Amino acid sequence: MADAILVLNAGSSSIKFSLFADRDPQPDLLLRGQIEGLYTAPVFAAKNSAGASIGAHRWQEGTRLGHDGAISHLIEFLRGHREDHRLIAVGHRVVHGGLEYSQPTLVTPQVIARLEQFVPLAPLHQPHNLAPIRVVAERLPQLPQVACFDTAFHRSQPELAQAFALPASITDRGVRRYGFHGLSYEYIASALPHLDEKANNGRVIVAHLGNGASMCAIKAGRSVASTMGFTAVDGLPMGTRSGSIDPGVMLYLMDELKMDPRAIEKLIYQQSGLLGVSGISSDMRTLLGSDQPRARLAVDLFVYRIGRELGSLAAALGGIDVLVFTGGIGEHAPAIRERVCLDAAWLGLELDANANARRVPRISTQASRVSAWTIPTNEELMIARHTRSLLATVQREMPA
Repeated sequence: MADAILVLNAGSSSIKFSLFADRDPQPDLLLRGQIEGLYTAPVFAAKNSAGASIGAHRWQEGTRLGHDGAISHLIEFLRGHREDHRLIAVGHRVVHGGLEYSQPTLVTPQVIARLEQFVPLAPLHQPHNLAPIRVVAERLPQLPQVACFDTAFHRSQPELAQAFALPASITDRGVRRYGFHGLSYEYIASALPHLDEKANNGRVIVAHLGNGASMCAIKAGRSVASTMGFTAVDGLPMGTRSGSIDPGVMLYLMDELKMDPRAIEKLIYQQSGLLGVSGISSDMRTLLGSDQPRARLAVDLFVYRIGRELGSLAAALGGIDVLVFTGGIGEHAPAIRERVCLDAAWLGLELDANANARRVPRISTQASRVSAWTIPTNEELMIARHTRSLLATVQREMPA
């Protein structure tokens, strides 16, 4: 039987999964899918690599399937759909690895305990990332699991880029800029040189624009600076997250509006961003199709903040050679790409409007000093690669 690697990306109410065949030169997708509504009305859907449906199931309204039930259902499904493949490992996306985990790590009870200590640094993500790890460890204890961290790619940043101007008594507790979306940026950094040779050693800015949005400055394939900091609410305005906000606003909310920490957390994570500004939707497609003034304001603010951060990241790099768009909005909203590129003309970027509308990879003119690209990200493949590589390393280090 051929080997296969399962990749899991768990959120608070959903689990995305992908199954990869362990082939050379890299893992090859066999199937993918998701289980949504884990605690309300669960729905399971799976498709093969060609996009054809190979499995679907819907539970009754009010069913609290949870991560345990979802993983159990997935395991049973895979037993009948692995074809001639033997499951050799599970790779997981884990949002926070702190300073300790700068590389993918083989999961042990000690590693799980350590990762639990990062929950206060990512309270809306970390607990749900760890949930399926525990379930798999309980159901399939002999199956190796690998944790891949969204923060790891950014550990190459200079110390100054990670620092806050706070007393050492606070920063020594781990309060610093960590950066996120690292698996996405790592994938783009690996894929871009195949499209643009000078990107290997060039100054690259990647805009990962989706419901969660951030930007990253990359030089010679390594992260130099990023817009997200201590948490994944920092930086650009997002679907429902506020992005960067003056800390004085938090004091105002507490003193004048008598909001407690949990209410503020809900405000900045779930009620702000595109949704908060527009009062209509967190979905960029809805806002672009709306003629409401607040919808236009939300889009304008999103584009403006991207331009501000683009200038900041270019300064951190000492210039820019390449701009890449990725993520749901970055890949599928040519109107947003167009506006960002036109605003970046001062950097030497010349948009090819026809290429942008056709959604081909290069969207800048051949004469443009800064090249611009649209590249679909693939965090799942990055996790499968890491899992495969780590397993190979462990096997080589085992005594004969």
